[in-house]
Amino acid sequence: MRRKNRFFVLSLLLVGVLVFLIRGEIAAQTGDSGQNFDKWSLWTNGTQLRGANVHQWRVYPELVGTEVIGPGPVGPPLTQVDFDHLAAMGANYVNFSVPGVFTVEPPYVLDDGVLANMDHLLEMAANAHLYAVISFRTGPGRTEFTFFWDEVGDWFGEEYLNDSVWGDQVAQDAWVEMWRVTAEHYRDNPIVVGYDLMVEPNANEIGTHALYDYLDIWDPEEFLAEYGGSLYDWGQLYPRISAAIREVDSETPIIIGGMGYSAVNWLPYLKPTGDPRTVYAAHQYMPYVYTHQSPDEPYTYPGNYDLDWDDVNDEFNRAWLDEWLVTVDDYRAEHGVPVVINEFGGTRWNPDFAQFMDDQMGLFEARGLNYALWVWSSSWEPFVSDVDAFNFRHGPDPDNHVDVETSALLDVITKYWALNTLRP
Repeated sequence: MRRKNRFFVLSLLLVGVLVFLIRGEIAAQTGDSGQNFDKWSLWTNGTQLRGANVHQWRVYPELVGTEVIGPGPVGPPLTQVDFDHLAAMGANYVNFSVPGVFTVEPPYVLDDGVLANMDHLLEMAANAHLYAVISFRTGPGRTEFTFFWDEVGDWFGEEYLNDSVWGDQVAQDAWVEMWRVTAEHYRDNPIVVGYDLMVEPNANEIGTHALYDYLDIWDPEEFLAEYGGSLYDWGQLYPRISAAIREVDSETPIIIGGMGYSAVNWLPYLKPTGDPRTVYAAHQYMPYVYTHQSPDEPYTYPGNYDLDWDDVNDEFNRAWLDEWLVTVDDYRAEHGVPVVINEFGGTRWNPDFAQFMDDQMGLFEARGLNYALWVWSSSWEPFVSDVDAFNFRHGPDPDNHVDVETSALLDVITKYWALNTLRP
């Protein structure tokens, strides 16, 4: 009887040890050591977040109907399968590049439909064990058309252009309030590890209206000399948004990108706010002539051609990319802050694109940068078969519009995503 009791006690102890070890292993993989997990640690200990952007925008049924983009209020629709697939390929991070939760037109108020959509997106990301960053593309006085304003007259009229935020104090105040409301709503969500305040601020190009107030200033110093401190200047708005967030949420990291569509060369002009839990962001699409070429263009990697519009040919290779990213190194060293590359990529048919992405992602890793690829496409069939220039799952053939089983680019991306160890 005593032997049986001893055996029973020893068995319980052994089970207890096994449970302890299993919990420890799960904690190591999920970033939860059994105590409160500090989201900030994801941004300060080398590369820990590797994933992709998910892009949605407000549905304008009078322009494209509801078949291609979905019934709204934003689209294209996403399903749990989309997020499960992303996680299964190795990503642990999704950057939601989506409409802000306030209306674009005055009076600037909460849009319940957009907020409900954001709630649903985060629920699906959580089910797939993905960390998430909320990045607002649009909001009071800013529409999605700011990103393709030069297509005005092709499939939409100029009445859809709205960049009044860069000249309207009321709209800017509404951006502040929009983020205060957002942070208060999501501050306790365990997978939300960042608030990205505005995707690609761009007043330097479009002013308050791309047709009637076009600035077209690409030199940061020239722009700031003329417009620094004005409503055109993102630098006077983002500190106000950051302060409003901190009034209701002291913990969730804030992410801020610079003017000039957050290009790397505008990063040095992005002044830190002093908030100790803020990450600064850059989008890396340079050289644009290579990353955004059409299928019939000849630009290769490596190559020798004009990369920066100065009429002088450049040697384009890994060394060029490394040198381009020195700006990020210098910024981090000067200010002692983390930087994220929360957009990068290119059109899928670019010659030797897999090698380009391999070199670039390797350079991100060497610097300990978190990064998010553009773009992880919805599986909504009418959309995915029509809008897929950046959909790497469709392979390098521009005439193919379905997922391929394998490609050199797929192999590169999954190779790096396989390095992820942390999940919520």
